[in-house]
Amino acid sequence: MNQGYFTSEDLFLFAEGTWLRCYDKLGAHPMKLDGENGYFFAVWAPDVKSVHVVGSFNDWNTTDFAMQSVGDSGIWQTFIPNIPEGASYKYFIECHDGRSFYKADPMAFYAEVVPQTASRTADLAYRWHDGLYLARRKKLGHMGRPLNIYEVHLSSWRRHEDGSFYTYAEFERELIPYVLEMGYSHIELMPVTEHPFDGSWGYQTTGYFAATSRYGSPTEFMSFVDACHAAGIGVILDWAPGHFCRDAHGLGRFNGEMLYECGDHKHWGTYKMNFGRGEVRSFLLSSALFWLEQFHIDGIRVDGVTSMLYLNFDRDEGDERLKNHLGGEENLDAINFIRQLNSTVGQRFPGVMMIAEESTAWPFVTRPPESGGLGFHYKWDMGWMNDTLRYCQVDFPFRRWSQNLLTFSTMYAFNENFILPLSHDEVVHGKCSLIGRMPGDYWRQFAGVRALQLYQMCHSGAKLNFMGNEFAPFIEWRWYEELEWFMLGYEAHEKHHRFNAALGNLYLQERALWEKACVSDGFRWLDADDADHAVLSFLRSGKRPADDLIVLLNFCPEVEDGYRVGVPSRGTYEEIFNSDCAEYGGSGRINADPIKTENIPWQGMPCSIVVKTPPIGGAIFKKCKTKGRSKT
Repeated sequence: MNQGYFTSEDLFLFAEGTWLRCYDKLGAHPMKLDGENGYFFAVWAPDVKSVHVVGSFNDWNTTDFAMQSVGDSGIWQTFIPNIPEGASYKYFIECHDGRSFYKADPMAFYAEVVPQTASRTADLAYRWHDGLYLARRKKLGHMGRPLNIYEVHLSSWRRHEDGSFYTYAEFERELIPYVLEMGYSHIELMPVTEHPFDGSWGYQTTGYFAATSRYGSPTEFMSFVDACHAAGIGVILDWAPGHFCRDAHGLGRFNGEMLYECGDHKHWGTYKMNFGRGEVRSFLLSSALFWLEQFHIDGIRVDGVTSMLYLNFDRDEGDERLKNHLGGEENLDAINFIRQLNSTVGQRFPGVMMIAEESTAWPFVTRPPESGGLGFHYKWDMGWMNDTLRYCQVDFPFRRWSQNLLTFSTMYAFNENFILPLSHDEVVHGKCSLIGRMPGDYWRQFAGVRALQLYQMCHSGAKLNFMGNEFAPFIEWRWYEELEWFMLGYEAHEKHHRFNAALGNLYLQERALWEKACVSDGFRWLDADDADHAVLSFLRSGKRPADDLIVLLNFCPEVEDGYRVGVPSRGTYEEIFNSDCAEYGGSGRINADPIKTENIPWQGMPCSIVVKTPPIGGAIFKKCKTKGRSKT
């Protein structure tokens, strides 16, 4: 058996599904052998007649560089001298039945710019400067820390005047300062794993180990992450292990038969990943760990978890239903993979967060595998998102009958560790932009979006907002062009942008909004039932009583001058934030002066304050540190 570069342990772990760093040897790696510099190539392609490396260095000749099989492992290997960094290459695979085809390298670290489809040789050597950041991340973790996420699609955040993409270096210069200005703690990037079709937004992948070349090289992306960490900003990547695109150069039918796949996702036009095969699990686990190890990523949001959990996710009514060996519809192989993934990340990268996009009532998504859970740290709260946006589309006279849409989420808010998403999926495909969902005239629409965003920020759970929401564009998101930044030249949009910057920075400053975001004693209703006035009031608490916040939200245009709200202790309270401030585009109906408590028990509290309610807006109150301190 000619193992060459591979050990028996490598091959055993690969087949078992536990080789966690197969990217160390599979793929294309710079190497010096017998005094010559070149690249070592290795690829998994079992049950084929031959594999050759072809590329720009040999005019794509299919006979020059034959690879040698590594026993019966299905792995093929070879060393080729004098290949420069950045050279384009593919594997030419011949089947026993005479078929032949070209494939990109599944383990490539770099790829040609679309529409070209070849892989490219790359050296991932980079000198990092974020050691202190990583040490702090490991020590402090992410629970009980600020988590206000800015979701970004790099291709359409900004573009040059000629429509060409920004580079990673340009995002480093412009996106990072913008995120800091707006008060976000993390950037979540829609997939930067290499993908052939811009319109898939990156969710149909060909390169699970390659940062897309649309914006530059792998080391330039490393520099971007490094700069984020220098600014104290975390980076989360979207990752789609459940399915992959059918493009001929990709993973599909890699050896002429189903290899990485186990069937079709007919609704998405993709292949389902085969979680039952050990080599595929090794491939996917290595992919996730690759981004954490090589790119210092702070979190992975696993896309489409629901599609992975259920065997019949994409079955139409009337189709034959699939069952597992226990008689259920759960995909047991996928469940085992997810638990393995989350356990492995937790063991090897403490402080990194794992996030699930899961839209059903599957239990214990954010509980440890040893307790019967899936092992994620957070789950997107799709129920909150759907109910809240449905409420916001109800016209004002009818909202009194829909208040439960706003309050129901607190019935289950602490069953999981939730992130409240207002994501890209909610501003595309005919759903309208956020402001386009709001009833009323122009002013009321802006007020409605401000009330929605204040409610999101003050509700229990972490936060996520898609790019553009911060200045309220009227059109849906268009992935093929940059955001409508020119809208900031209009007063209403500029003031809304100012509102979001103030709200984001308030979130970072007020510990009650994040210290106990996922535990029940961080939230208490004062009044969830004032449906006749469309008003909600609740208490948010941190670890110290001095950090308590009283939140009042009025979702109708009518106002009151003497609205009584319970507070937890006697003293003087001040309004620290009001979405109706004139500087944010509101009417200016604020509580400017300090408010003394009255010895009238109210809403289960020992005393109360009387305040003015804003129209279609909200206000936050906090006890003054010293009696009678005026607002600054």
